[in-house]
This record gives sequence, structure tokens and C-alpha cells, in this order.
Amino acid sequence: MAEQNPPTQDQRAVHAQHHPTQGTHQGHTGKASWSMAASATLHCLTGCAIGEVLGLVIATWLGWSTAPSIALAVVLAFFFGYLLTLLPLRRAGVSWRAAIKLALAADTASILVMEIVDNGVMLAVPGAMDATLTSGLFWGALAFALLVAFLVTTPINKWIIGRGKGHAVVHAYHH
Repeated sequence: MAEQNPPTQDQRAVHAQHHPTQGTHQGHTGKASWSMAASATLHCLTGCAIGEVLGLVIATWLGWSTAPSIALAVVLAFFFGYLLTLLPLRRAGVSWRAAIKLALAADTASILVMEIVDNGVMLAVPGAMDATLTSGLFWGALAFALLVAFLVTTPINKWIIGRGKGHAVVHAYHH
């Protein structure tokens, strides 16, 4: 029988996508802790917050109306959310193709929920989208929106991770 080479990082990444519970942190299958969910949500929140703040600051500075402001913020939130997952995967030796697949699988649902919630809160706070960058209303509403998004997204991430999806597919590469 011929000797087999050990699987490459890319082969392990693809295998983890197809059999996510086999590669979860410390063999956990079906259960996710609140701390793991909070950590995954905080990771998502960091990327979303960078994009959200940058997008709203740029749009406010340019004097854009609400719809293009939110569109820019959402695009940048997804960009930075995915980027914060891609960089550690690439440092772990995962190819661009596999890293992009893993980032999309790991972060899309979390970023989507977070963006719906935080932009919904921003729209619900009277005057927040029309406030200037020097206004306490703008920064207070944004901080509140991100907090609410974190609180709403954490239990969703716990459920997703418990199913071997979301952040669970990249957790092994964080160590």
C-alpha cells in the first residue's frame, strides 16, 4: 500500500466545511458555550463596527442622505468583517480560495443579522441619521445600535455554532 501524505491546510479547510462538527474546538459537537458565542459575536462586531463607523463618518462628512449612508456602512461592515476572518486564516497558511470560502461560511449570517439590527436601531433613533459627526446624538446612537446588535446576535451565533456552522468552521485556525 502506498504511503499517503498528510492533508494540506486547504484539504482540512474544505473537509471542515463538509463535516463541521468533526473539526470544532476541543471536539465539541452540538453545544456551544455562551462565552464562545460572545467571542464570535465580538469578533463580528469589531469588523462591523469598523465598517459601520467608517461608512457613516464618510457619508456624514460628504453630506449623503440616509439610504446611501447605510449602503456604504453595510458594504464596509461586510468588507471589514470578512477581512478580520481572512487575515488569520491566511497567516495559518490557508489559500485565498479556501480562506474566502471559510470566511463566507463563518461570518455571513452573523454580519447580516448585526447589520440589520444596528442599522434598524440607527433609523429608529430620532435624528440619529441626520446628526453631525460632532453630535453626541450621532455617537451615542451608534454605540447603542452596536450594543443592541451584539445582544441580539450573540444568541443567534450560539445556535449557529452549536450546529457546527458559523464561527465554528474557523475556530480551529484561531489557535
